[in-house]
Amino acid sequence: MSGTTLNPRAGEINPARTVSELKELRALTGNAQGAQRVAFTDTWLTARDFLKDKLAELPVRVRTDPAGNLWATLEGERDTALIIGGHLDSVPNGGWLDGCLNVLAGLEVLRRIAAQGKPPVTVRLVDWADEEGARFGRSLFGSSAASGHLKLEELRHLRDKDGITLPEALARVGVDLERAPQAREELRTAGAYLELHIEQGPVLEELGLPLGAVLGTVGVERHTLTFRGQAAHSGSTPMHRRRDALLAAARMAQEIYSIAARHGGVCTIGSCVTRPGIVTSVVEECSITLDQRHLDADRLAAMWHEAQEAARRFAQEGNVEVEFGYLWSIEPIPFHPDLIDACEAAILEASGTAHRLPSGPLHDAAEVARAGVPTVMMFVQSLYGISHNRIEDTLEVHLEASVRALDRLADKTMRWLTREG
Repeated sequence: MSGTTLNPRAGEINPARTVSELKELRALTGNAQGAQRVAFTDTWLTARDFLKDKLAELPVRVRTDPAGNLWATLEGERDTALIIGGHLDSVPNGGWLDGCLNVLAGLEVLRRIAAQGKPPVTVRLVDWADEEGARFGRSLFGSSAASGHLKLEELRHLRDKDGITLPEALARVGVDLERAPQAREELRTAGAYLELHIEQGPVLEELGLPLGAVLGTVGVERHTLTFRGQAAHSGSTPMHRRRDALLAAARMAQEIYSIAARHGGVCTIGSCVTRPGIVTSVVEECSITLDQRHLDADRLAAMWHEAQEAARRFAQEGNVEVEFGYLWSIEPIPFHPDLIDACEAAILEASGTAHRLPSGPLHDAAEVARAGVPTVMMFVQSLYGISHNRIEDTLEVHLEASVRALDRLADKTMRWLTREG
């Protein structure tokens, strides 16, 4: 369906067109199992071509940076840039809205601004390359290249399930991994960054609200906890004589819920591996993974400290040993307070109600904020709180409200940049 026929009057935002284009993209790049826009694949390139065709109708300059991020630039009265971003790539069998809503809503805002003449600041739309990390396990590829946090030594030897290396996959789409850090130049004139995203969780749905202003992305601590006891025959070893590594680990499964409740964070044991792992033996070794998240750095540190204390206590009570291993961590990344206020005001204008909430998942916005660019995100309600799944969905009335709110936020941010300038 042509975007032109959907627009009632030039220069007006048309949220219905965004919903229509989302459905077009779903039909073009999905199947019965869901979205298939995995980064650097042919389907991802098809999605990129879809976006380029839409951008060709606008007075913008389109280019791909050295990390594979696609930029559309509408020149303004000043070089200072308002950036609106998202990502077209998806996980395999993913949802129809994750990432691409951000891009296509931003496209509609760009249309509206362009139709009203030269804006007071430059406006840029970016489709970040490989936000999901679904193929090579490294999320936020394009945005971390732009933020300066891409470490090439960690990426050169990454392979997908078919044995293709990341440099090989990038070369196929015209990107040289060694040049990817040069994408940092793209944020040189950045004055503010906005990102709309489906919530991917149940908070807004439980509150009965369509939209929320995001306070920031939470900090993450990921560790392994390995309990070591002694293997023994399951039939001949009395219960009181056992050094059962699984018993200590099992007690942690309940304790993390208490830790999360005390601090208002979240904790997850996502993996549990036992050895020797046979039905006739007491568990000698049990290794679990622990993921802890909080928006406050001090509370996050306290959660990890309490987890260690509990693990040592359970190990001592069970006459086993415990060892801790580091997996990964990232600090909490708060968004800009002025832009959070502007986001909430835009939501109130578009829907009459608003809520502030943190983001549990990481997003490209986190990398942009880490680069020192004033940033904010807006969430729109996710039905069932489900994402990364073909049943991912949002009411169309809420999708349209999110486009209107993003448009209002863009205007408020341009005025803010003009004042701050």
